[in-house]
Amino acid sequence: MALFQQKKPQVGTSIPLYTLGQNKSRLIVGLGNIGKAYEGTRHNIGFACIDRFATDHDFPGWIEKKDHKCLITDNQIGDAKVYLVKPTTFMNLSGEAVRAVADFYRINYEDIVVVHDELDIPFGQIRMRVGGSPAGHNGIKSVTGSISEQYGRIRIGIGPKLHENQDSADFVLAKFSKEQQEQLPNLTREVSAILSEYCYGGALQAETRSFIV
Repeated sequence: MALFQQKKPQVGTSIPLYTLGQNKSRLIVGLGNIGKAYEGTRHNIGFACIDRFATDHDFPGWIEKKDHKCLITDNQIGDAKVYLVKPTTFMNLSGEAVRAVADFYRINYEDIVVVHDELDIPFGQIRMRVGGSPAGHNGIKSVTGSISEQYGRIRIGIGPKLHENQDSADFVLAKFSKEQQEQLPNLTREVSAILSEYCYGGALQAETRSFIV
């Protein structure tokens, strides 16, 4: 059974658009670029969020798996075996690591959640969805090209650019502003809470959440 299952809305009811299945293995991937030069940049917020989730749930230390092109750790959460992955391929080839891990551990592609930055969403918002356009995100293009688009996405707003003509690559590879850095603990805490809901089998609302307090 897939991690996310689409339901048909019913008139006069309020139900989640997606619910979690009961598979025993789940894969959560944070997107980013490996190396100190990229730490704290907007493009690496996926790494930061799953680092927070790993700490919150007492995952063991990260292990490099060169054959799977990633850093990986795993733990039992409820009745689910949960694998956390940070690709070491750099952003543009992230799908290679996702496909390698999913195939090796026999994880359904529908039971994969990818946490990543999104320039088209304003800072202060987190949006959840299944599938959809990469919106120019090369990491998502790579993942979708490797496993299809039927995987869950937690999209973390990092926009807008400082000015309209600013190069997008320069913007995403820069560090967050001082004010935004002060909000990062709230951001990572909210994403960790969302991921906890996934792993414990709760319902996933196709929704937008705010992490600014």
